Amino acid sequence: MPDLDAILALPQTFMNLSGDSVVQLMPYYKISLRGLLVVADDVNLPFGRLRMRRSGTDGGHNGLKSIIGALGATAFARLRVGVGRQDGDLIDHVISNFTKEEEAALPEVIGRAVAGIETFLDAGVEAAIAQVNAAGGDPRA
Repeated sequence: MPDLDAILALPQTFMNLSGDSVVQLMPYYKISLRGLLVVADDVNLPFGRLRMRRSGTDGGHNGLKSIIGALGATAFARLRVGVGRQDGDLIDHVISNFTKEEEAALPEVIGRAVAGIETFLDAGVEAAIAQVNAAGGDPRA
């Protein structure tokens, strides 16, 4: 694996305030919108499905809404990681533990996400989109 120049940040704010962290990190590290990749969970995607986009709306995700609001822009890449949707309270679902089946599948899902992030860093967003979204972003059979 080649050395990749990247900063991995996990905001210590509430998810709904993620934009506060992003707008402080970008100028400090001289990161352009083209160099920003946000990784977010997505209840609208089945568990394990990945979707990479070069830009777009918040899709109902409050963390992305915060980032878009803080940046005043939607033109940044995002990698959505499907966590599925359950009946009942959405927040409880998102912060609950994974099922045993999901936990067993996590290494493969994380591996595909990491591969997409590495491609983004090494070859750019278009190559990462082609790789991540192949076969609909679903786990390999």
